Amino acid sequence: MEDNSNSSIQNASLADQVKAYLRPSNIRMFFLGFSAGLPILLIFSSLSIWLREAGVGRSAVTYFSWAALGYSFKFVWAPLIDTLPVPFLTKKMGRRRSWLLVSQIAIAASILWMAMTDPAGGESSLTMMALAAVALGFSSATQDIVIDAFRIESDSKDMQAILSATYIASYRLAMIVSGAGALYLASYLGSKSDAYLYSAWQGTYAVMALFMLVGILTTLFSPEPQVDAKINKDYSSKDYSRILLLFGCSVLIFIGGFIITSDLSAQIKTGLTDLTGKSLAGFIVDGLRLATALVLAGTGAFVLQKLNLANRKMVNETYIDPIRDFFSRYKEAAIVLLLLVGLYRISDIVLGVISGVFYLDVGFSKDQIATAVKTVGVLMSILGGFIGGILTVRFGVIKILMLGGILAAGTNLLFLLLSEVGTNIPLFYVVVSTDNLAAGLASAAFVAFLSSLTNISFTAVQYAIFTSLMTLLPKVLGGYSGTIVDSVGYPSFFIFTTIIGLPVLYLVYLGGKKLD
Repeated sequence: MEDNSNSSIQNASLADQVKAYLRPSNIRMFFLGFSAGLPILLIFSSLSIWLREAGVGRSAVTYFSWAALGYSFKFVWAPLIDTLPVPFLTKKMGRRRSWLLVSQIAIAASILWMAMTDPAGGESSLTMMALAAVALGFSSATQDIVIDAFRIESDSKDMQAILSATYIASYRLAMIVSGAGALYLASYLGSKSDAYLYSAWQGTYAVMALFMLVGILTTLFSPEPQVDAKINKDYSSKDYSRILLLFGCSVLIFIGGFIITSDLSAQIKTGLTDLTGKSLAGFIVDGLRLATALVLAGTGAFVLQKLNLANRKMVNETYIDPIRDFFSRYKEAAIVLLLLVGLYRISDIVLGVISGVFYLDVGFSKDQIATAVKTVGVLMSILGGFIGGILTVRFGVIKILMLGGILAAGTNLLFLLLSEVGTNIPLFYVVVSTDNLAAGLASAAFVAFLSSLTNISFTAVQYAIFTSLMTLLPKVLGGYSGTIVDSVGYPSFFIFTTIIGLPVLYLVYLGGKKLD
């Protein structure tokens, strides 16, 4: 870990705090943040617009957001990333850089797989696109696991707000490339909302894959973080293979649980629809189906471990100790903190899943969306991230978390106004700019907050658990956003996304009291 000997950034002058953005650890985080931010819109809004142009229905488009659920379940394999070496590479590059390189190559390959699939080619092609999107979500989530650990281990706790702000800024910059850049390029190559051209989107996604060279080169030329983590190097190759086998068996049990509950879930959903409506019935049944599959996977892993499929000590060190450490450090405050982590982003994530489709439905063109949302909006979120980083350093995490929570929920009401006014360009820019400024500010404070909760001995695992909780419920609920809008309309949906953000403010208050 570098630069720890420097005086506290928090007690430094404003000029010195600004200069901290030029530290080597921060510059590296800029390029790694770009690598992390590039894939996300290729699964969400850019893919949504591609699918809509290809004639895919709105509900099916928002269901594709579930392809990114790998981000929400990355805590399951984060312990493996923290424990298992990459053959040949780990000895040469270190555990963080080796996993970074593997995940970045996998991301580029997944994007190319999407580029080679035409979603307008029928159900089989749509299934293939879904599999490619899942592969992209999985590999991108793996990269996030390693980058998050790399960031926390690369500099002191005082620097985390600065590193977080830079990470978010470059993350958002990459979103300009994969958002506005992708839309402009697809349009330039000939695909229009009323004249779909697969080759245009194919070329666009191929170019996006090339941009992953930014992350790959940064990984190759960066030093490995040096930390005093409790890494046990005494395990044999057989031990590593056995724990990997245990993980694989658990995944297969999870998939099997999902498959065997398919028919029963469909029957229950049909029966509930008349009582609760299609949206709520789908959310309840699919939520229970997901929970059932998780319970089966967990039970299967427990039984297999009792049968000594894997080294028990290694399993405890890999999966149990990071969780035990968190609860032992925060005791009765742990539950409140986990609730805050799981709900803080719910308001903006649920709305964000369908925002691109909303803009199209209002009547804005793809080029207008690219300019306002993917360029101006992202630049405003970068500005918000830098402001959030400085404010967090000067006033503390909890105060800025509260400010971010208020802004994130309140700005959703501007979408209600836009839905009533229609295609008003000035209002469009006001809504997009305000929403993204608030999101950037809140995100900078939240990432610093999550970083402060981790123990350096379990960096990747604990941070992965936090970020998985952060997105799990919002993304599951966001997958139904298209169905909800079909049922109640956009105005009621935007009011709903504002209301669900209000309990977060109380959790921020409680979290601050618990940490005092």
